Amino acid sequence: MPGSPRPAPSWVLLLRLLALLRPPGLGEACSCAPAHPQQHICHSALVIRAKISSEKVVPASADPADTEKMLRYEIKQIKMFKGFEKVKDVQYIYTPFDSSLCGVKLEANSQKQYLLTGQVLSDGKVFIHLCNYIEPWEDLSLVQRESLNHHYHLNCGCQITTCYTVPCTILAPNECLWTDWLLERKLYGYQAQHYVCMKHVDGTCSWYRGHLPLRKEFVDIVQP
Repeated sequence: MPGSPRPAPSWVLLLRLLALLRPPGLGEACSCAPAHPQQHICHSALVIRAKISSEKVVPASADPADTEKMLRYEIKQIKMFKGFEKVKDVQYIYTPFDSSLCGVKLEANSQKQYLLTGQVLSDGKVFIHLCNYIEPWEDLSLVQRESLNHHYHLNCGCQITTCYTVPCTILAPNECLWTDWLLERKLYGYQAQHYVCMKHVDGTCSWYRGHLPLRKEFVDIVQP
């Protein structure tokens, strides 16, 4: 009597999901919805600072008929900001080999350090892709680095909405309007680098940068 089919590893299912989510007509491209760094931190299961020791191409599953490949990065974890309850120390991270499935290319065997966000799969493997927030550590602002420890985590109850055109208005009291694209025509501009959407005692949220005043451009844009 034949045995029952073995369930596919969770990372294989993720690869298939990424393939299904690939927009029509963009067969060789990866497309991601924009997200503020704070949103990335709040929605990720794992956030770490690490260096990449080496990389290796590995099969996506043990099934010989499965032609999908993964990139396995061996890393040196420097600090963990989120994910303590899921993993203690990360040795390897995995990403799709195919760039059209949002595979991430990182520099191995160098002194470069990265901020890595990703998912912890049911088999314990850490999976990353281009839709995660992955940045060289040296490119992060001081506010971003400090917020990884406290402010981002403590304000996940706030909603951040990307503004593409005017008028752009707040629809809920716990909402902050992200205007980098509108003002600078890039996502990770001044607001993403230097501000946190912070929740107040009355349940409302607004942009905050320590003792510094909020730049006027970031106040709600209600008129074209």
